[in-house]
Parts: sequence; C-alpha cells; structure tokens
Amino acid sequence: MTPGEAKPAPLLEAEALALFAGGRWLCADLALRLHAGECLAVLGPNGSGKTTLLHTLAGLRDPGAGLIRLQGRGYRERSPRATARLRALLPQIQPEQFSCSVIESVLVGRHPHVGRWAWESRADIEIAQAALARVGIDHLAHRDVLSLSGGERQRAAIAALLAQQPALYLLDEPLNHLDLRFQIQTLELFRALARDGAGVVMVLHDINLTARFADQAILLDGHGGVLAGLAREVLQPGRLADAFGHPLIRAEVDGHAVFVPR
Repeated sequence: MTPGEAKPAPLLEAEALALFAGGRWLCADLALRLHAGECLAVLGPNGSGKTTLLHTLAGLRDPGAGLIRLQGRGYRERSPRATARLRALLPQIQPEQFSCSVIESVLVGRHPHVGRWAWESRADIEIAQAALARVGIDHLAHRDVLSLSGGERQRAAIAALLAQQPALYLLDEPLNHLDLRFQIQTLELFRALARDGAGVVMVLHDINLTARFADQAILLDGHGGVLAGLAREVLQPGRLADAFGHPLIRAEVDGHAVFVPR
C-alpha cells in the first residue's frame, strides 16, 4: 500500500458486539476488524464463550447486540451458498462420520462450488487431492475415514476446509488431537494462507503459540470482560493472570515471547 492510499475494507468486521448465552453476558461492546492477511486468536478459560463467539462470527447464531459484516455485508444479505464460498468453519468437535473414503470426506468442502444437481468435476477432485497433500495425508486418500486416528481425522477435516477455498477461515481449536509437530505445521499452514490473502480466526488454548502466530488476539475472561487488539498488547502477564486465574511470567526465547506459569 502506497502512502496516502486508503486501507482496504476489513474482511471481517464486528461493531459493539455483545454475546448472551446460558443466562449470562459473555462479552459486550466488542469491536474487531480483521483484514486479509491477518491471523486473530481467541483465548479464554473454559466456558468463557470462545466457541459461542466463533459461531456468532460465522453467522450461525445471532449476537445479543451489535453488527457483524463479512466483506462489508451482513450474513443475511447473502445466500447460504454464497456465504459458504467466503467463509469456512472448523468445529471444535467433528460430527459423527459415516463410512466413506478420506477423499470423499474432503470433497464435502467443494459443495458450495458445485451445482445443485451436478457431481464433482475432475478439477474438484484435484483440489481435494491437493488439500490432502498440503496437510500431509494424501497417502490416506482411499482409506475409510472411520479407520483414521483422531489426529488423522483432524487433518482430514482441515483438508476439507482447504478444499472449500474460502476467504475467511474460522477454526475452533484446530490443534485438537495433533501432536507437537503437526500443531506447528498446522499453524504454519494457516499463517501461509494468510500471507496469500486469507483471513484466519482461531480459538487456541496455548498462549505461547498464540504469541508466535497471531497478529491480533481477543481475550475473554469468563465474567463478561473482553480485551481485543494486537496480540503483543493483549498478551500481558497481568491480563492473562486475571483471565485464567493463575500468575504467569513472560520471558523471551530466540526472539519469541514465552509465558510460564509461576
């Protein structure tokens, strides 16, 4: 962007957002602006409303108050199919699957791009194969999805999201069931997608990985309080201790911020 050039409109925008669930307010007056190329992490203790927030940002539930815009328009201004071409959601808990091949499960991600009465094309199959390769399980393409381990199923679910080719990825605990190597590879993958122009919102439990991979952060405290802003500003020991109920020490290792429980 050249000097004086206007910054592009946000990919995802929320204004004065408030969430109400389970008879209580989870947050109020939340504002966020996520541009293409950015990664935002959502943190908070159990039951603080992270999944509720993600589903609200996905347009799957109405906020208690406030507005959400995806590429400048509210969710009700688009058809579900048009929305699915723009944003993809990885749920925290994968739905029960029926017996099918891994490649068939990944092709589900192509449904927003396939005509109502049409079959997947050769191009769709190639996109699904490339998605499997990108998460490192292309060798499992013809295995029954029910035979996969928990970590392999998670990677297949991520591949289905990649096959969807959205502008915005909404990820609810994308590191579930993954060992350390694949946790890092998964976050590096979404960081690369952001560099290529996507936007990423992800619920994470690991503060250190948040500090390493997120540009922005939202911290829910479980009592209706919320902090949002640049990750380096939100991730302060005192703020984290207040939210999680345990003191932390901040250190630096190889140029990365590291938070250690006292």
